Amino acid sequence: MIGLGGAVVLCLVWIVIMRWIAGIMVWFSIFAFFGLFGFSTYYSYSKYYELKTQNTTATLGLSQAFALNFSYYLSLKQTWLAFGCGSATILIILLLIIIFLCARIRIAIELIKEGSRAVGSMFSTLLFPIFPFLFQIAFLGYWLVSAAYVASMGSAEYKGGIQNSTTDGVNYVLERIPCSPNGTSTANSICEFVKYGGDEYTIFMQIYMLFMFLWVMNFIVAMGQMVLAGAFASYYWAFNKPDDIPAFPLMGSLWRTVRYHLGSLAFGSFIIAVVQMIRIGLEYLDSKLKGSENTIAKFFLKCLKCCFYCLEKILKFINKNAYILIAIRGKNFCASAKDGFFLIMRNIVRTVVLDKVADFLLFLSKLIVTVAICVGSYFWFQGSIPFFTTYIPTLNFYMTPVIVLTFATFLIASCFFSVYSMAVDTLFLCFLEDLEMNDGSAGKPYFMSKGLMGILGKKNKSTNKNK
Repeated sequence: MIGLGGAVVLCLVWIVIMRWIAGIMVWFSIFAFFGLFGFSTYYSYSKYYELKTQNTTATLGLSQAFALNFSYYLSLKQTWLAFGCGSATILIILLLIIIFLCARIRIAIELIKEGSRAVGSMFSTLLFPIFPFLFQIAFLGYWLVSAAYVASMGSAEYKGGIQNSTTDGVNYVLERIPCSPNGTSTANSICEFVKYGGDEYTIFMQIYMLFMFLWVMNFIVAMGQMVLAGAFASYYWAFNKPDDIPAFPLMGSLWRTVRYHLGSLAFGSFIIAVVQMIRIGLEYLDSKLKGSENTIAKFFLKCLKCCFYCLEKILKFINKNAYILIAIRGKNFCASAKDGFFLIMRNIVRTVVLDKVADFLLFLSKLIVTVAICVGSYFWFQGSIPFFTTYIPTLNFYMTPVIVLTFATFLIASCFFSVYSMAVDTLFLCFLEDLEMNDGSAGKPYFMSKGLMGILGKKNKSTNKNK
């Protein structure tokens, strides 16, 4: 419990300090990679020219092409030439990113900092994912009980036969045929339960149960996303922060979602559930074709599985942006999905940069929190911290609690940083809307932070309010 509490506290502290260290982490990582691949390019070409001047006769023949001796490859000048070309290519790409995407990287960093401020001003959002999770657990329990009843709706089927005893003591059943457990039997006859079946409609009920499971689970996830989006949108569109932020932004967003937008959530989650149902059907067909020799059918099935996997990812991205725009504008699902898609397309470079920068920072943050708790728990249970040795229980294998605590910490960090990710995504779409709707005049002032206005070279004209 102490370790889990430490993980929660560390996540909270890390999210708060992200507003100060986000830029340092991003630029340090970029220049660290720049230096790493710069040195790799220099070293690779140095080794290449060294081997070239030595006139080595080592070549990569067909017999050595699949050699497992790595030192053999390092003795080839072609290997170092390939390393040098690869490192130089990555170095040039990083240089182009720094030159042409510098402003967009700064915008992404500023939005990540703004996300930290938004979460810091509404700490209740960090606890909100607990409630969708509890709803999912409750529904899963209800669904399992219902699925068990549906699976046992048919009549019981029994099969049996005559046992044939052999000299080696093994009994063989000569033939398995349908039988009745209440019928006449002999000493050598058996009649065993096989499955529930016999009713054709039960398979349709099971398909219906599976689809409803996917639909409701996606609905709960969608509702959580929209509630958080509404709360963070209310933060962005508050002109004077924190004075204009609603008193209970999370509860207000929950009320608006339940009162006005449940139909949009149901429709969006229905689309995802249909695609997931198709993917399950394709997996079922794939399992049936495992022993088949029809290569063409297997190839097309693999292509379909890949296509529907990509389609699900794309639809989830579109749905998430649609939920955010519903929370901002209050329009229906279809209109919001269309507006969100074209809004992203008009700002595709900014979207890609923000997405990759945010993904990198969130991955790095989860990694740091998880590794910190893992290392701390390792030294704790190993008894390497003298002050706490009296509180450590005697364990036969101390790595077990370390592994469990590490896994639990990763789940906790993923939960906390999923809220942070939603904050960044919401603020980004609000930022794009702000740029398109407003011009900085007294009648249409920008709602973005001064940091973002400074990066873009924009400012608000004289107005009665001071941001």
